[in-house]
Amino acid sequence: MTARSYEHQDRPARILIVDDTEASRYVTGGWLRRNGHEIIEADTGAGALAAVHAAPVDLVILDVNLPDMSGFEVCEAIKSDPVTAALPVVHVSASHIEPSDRAAGLTRGADAYLSEPVDPGELLATVKAALRYYRARAAAERLAARLSRLTAASLEINATRSFTALVTAATQGAAAVLDSAATVLLRRRDGSELCGSTAGPGAAVSISSGPVAHLSELRLPDGTTSAVRALDVPGQHWPEQGSCAVLARTKAEHPVTCVALPASAVVAQEERDLLVQLGLAAAVAAESLRAFADEHDVALALQRSLLPSGLPDHPGVTMAARYVPASTVAQVGGDFYEVTQLDHRLLVAIGDVTGHSIEAATVMGEVRHALRAYAIEGHRPEAIITRLNAMIRRFHPEGLTTLCLLLWDPAAGTATIANAGHIPPLIVDPEGARYLSLPGALLGINTTRPPESTVDIPPGTTVVLMTDGLIERRTVSLDVDMEELRASMDPAELPEAICERLLADFGRDKDDDIALLVLRRDG
Repeated sequence: MTARSYEHQDRPARILIVDDTEASRYVTGGWLRRNGHEIIEADTGAGALAAVHAAPVDLVILDVNLPDMSGFEVCEAIKSDPVTAALPVVHVSASHIEPSDRAAGLTRGADAYLSEPVDPGELLATVKAALRYYRARAAAERLAARLSRLTAASLEINATRSFTALVTAATQGAAAVLDSAATVLLRRRDGSELCGSTAGPGAAVSISSGPVAHLSELRLPDGTTSAVRALDVPGQHWPEQGSCAVLARTKAEHPVTCVALPASAVVAQEERDLLVQLGLAAAVAAESLRAFADEHDVALALQRSLLPSGLPDHPGVTMAARYVPASTVAQVGGDFYEVTQLDHRLLVAIGDVTGHSIEAATVMGEVRHALRAYAIEGHRPEAIITRLNAMIRRFHPEGLTTLCLLLWDPAAGTATIANAGHIPPLIVDPEGARYLSLPGALLGINTTRPPESTVDIPPGTTVVLMTDGLIERRTVSLDVDMEELRASMDPAELPEAICERLLADFGRDKDDDIALLVLRRDG
């Protein structure tokens, strides 16, 4: 321990002297006051217990002989109360001076035992030692609690999936760790700035955003990743105190993240170290979000390049389609849809290759192109399913795929359908909404498959095809989600409106891709 640490631990204390003899209180108090301590007094055990709860006390000097209860009983009461249990107690006695008395006092909770007459030097040394021990213990407990809150804050920061959530978590974490008001500034991927600010632990975090106006002025020396500085930052709740802020980044060319607190909250080296750790955690998380956004854009661009660029304009049929990538996944997925015009008929398909990876996207692209090729050759849906299954089993045995395939003749008002483990089509007409019963194993499995089915699609009928990412929730049966969607359908609703509503009601913040295809036979 450094000399500076001892000096801090030897700072003056607020000491309660409990003795029923006024002269003893006067003499003991005089010795302690001359050493800078603040003294309060009590002449009974009840008065002592009231005093330690009325205001903060650093140490109690307690006479064993009191008129209403013994000092042993007072000490036990102090030590058994969680609020005052850590308070050091020094027993003083002129009559209980035998070794057994000392043993009893120490056993019942006292931290030291002195016999009168007490030497002033011994008293001061005992007080100093007791204060040092308990202040060191309190500092260690405070640091442990702060480190625990730092761990919790870091976990919250690293678990965020948006810049707004990150700023909120970092601001709340800084306030909790250092028990202070806090402000956090970071730069988003588009170059704009986010600022979060809170008045203290547990208080609400206010978020503001806009063009970079402050972070661009905050710079770090070349080659450094963090620095603690006195700064003026926006949104702070402590203009009269000034600010102490950490500037942090992951690499020299990356934007700076700033975590700022009132200067009074960052005094000791321990607090500066905690502030740096918070700043670095926020900077790393911000960089991860920026990298994630870049990867997500690349994955989305690749995914869209594998999907139809548009829907055909077919007489008598109104169509709408949506593809929404998973909100928490940066990899390309395997959801797809297809609408291809074959003479007077439409080849309609929707499917899902398991997983999120380049392999899943590869299988998806091959399935989509192969089914169009088989359809152009004149094969019916049942035969297309059989050929696709053989292709996947031979070339992509791990690429299990669900697929629902329709060959629709709008003029005739019929559709021939084959299903391979996919959510069946939802048919919506004036009589209501119903799922077609179309069993069938998914592609990639060697098993007997049921024959294709032909259904009527009269004018005014809507066909809704979807992947499970639209409705599936991990904690709810898929059948329950399917029924909820079915019950929401309105026969008069048009395809574009259906897509918008279903995505708004069922498709928000999903961790799986969503493909949605809605076709309506006009009339």
